[in-house]
Amino acid sequence: MLNGTIRYWAAAKEAAGTAEEPVTGATLAEVLEQVRAAHGGDDRLLRVLERSSFLVDEYPVGTRPHDQVQLREGSVIEVLPPFAGG
Repeated sequence: MLNGTIRYWAAAKEAAGTAEEPVTGATLAEVLEQVRAAHGGDDRLLRVLERSSFLVDEYPVGTRPHDQVQLREGSVIEVLPPFAGG
């Protein structure tokens, strides 16, 4: 498994109770499943993840299926919930 970091912003940070945490996984889907399992008792974070967009190593994931987004050792995943304003 590959080691990396997931960073939470705005509402995701508040719901996770932390700005970042270490994760392991070969794909974005694996990492998100790990996060869901670790925070399973907190529906707030699960709801935020459902409506968030993601960056992997500063590149937008967009509409790609999460199981097709490959990670590398040391990848940084950013969780970006919808932001208000413009």
